[in-house]
Amino acid sequence: MAGEEIRQDTRTVEQIVDGMNLFDDDLMSMVFDGNIEATELLLKIILKKDDIQVISVVGQRELQSPVVGGRDIRLDILAKDSTGKHYNVEVQKKPEGAHIRRARFNSSMMDSRMLKAGQEFSELQDSYMVFITQTDIFGHEVPIYTINRHFEEIDEVFDDGSHIVYVNGNYKGDDTVGRLMHDFGCKESKDMYYPELAKGVRHFKEEGGREKMCEAVENYAKSYAEKYAEQKAENVRLNSLLESIKKLMANMKLGAEQAMNVLEVEEHDREILLKKL
Repeated sequence: MAGEEIRQDTRTVEQIVDGMNLFDDDLMSMVFDGNIEATELLLKIILKKDDIQVISVVGQRELQSPVVGGRDIRLDILAKDSTGKHYNVEVQKKPEGAHIRRARFNSSMMDSRMLKAGQEFSELQDSYMVFITQTDIFGHEVPIYTINRHFEEIDEVFDDGSHIVYVNGNYKGDDTVGRLMHDFGCKESKDMYYPELAKGVRHFKEEGGREKMCEAVENYAKSYAEKYAEQKAENVRLNSLLESIKKLMANMKLGAEQAMNVLEVEEHDREILLKKL
């Protein structure tokens, strides 16, 4: 559905919100933003650590690349505990959104912000990159995949403090992880096991926070519509340029590079156009 239609159709927005669950990053980020109780529950279950004491948590935190033109990231939730450990938790419906190299990238972006000038590298705190995926993207039918570095030549852990965890959202076991994933898939708070999660879902879907949730859906639709329009205009421009290049090549017997030189095609467009020729 086009973003313009979503913005104009209040009923459609309401239906979208009704159909959302915690695998939708907008809802998930709102439920956990500032919600220490829910975040502690989540991390204790996934990491199997009962002593985690969260002191701060923010939803939809943007981290900008220190490199000009580098890729920025927007984290679903970013938390910190009483010992200084940092946690990034992401939800992904599609496997490509939880690519293993994205985990590496997100971890590096977190780590790069932990030390201040003059601090020793030994002061770098542990970081946890947690992906909660709606499907079992690795296909081994286990509830949790934990990735830590180790020495290949000897049977010892390389304890650099970097941890990556994938949670199988399709897991349905009768245990804490199974109940947690059940709650993530619930559209209504009354069907959830954990009150810490049900409270937030009820607020943003059924009570006073629903208006904010609807506004978030509308803003997303607006952004989508704008990006779609920009992409469409860009495609029209490139297609027009492509046709001009083809005509020059056919009528004047020019090579692709020669035709683009005549038309003064910029370098960043050339790679795209050469693939289309």
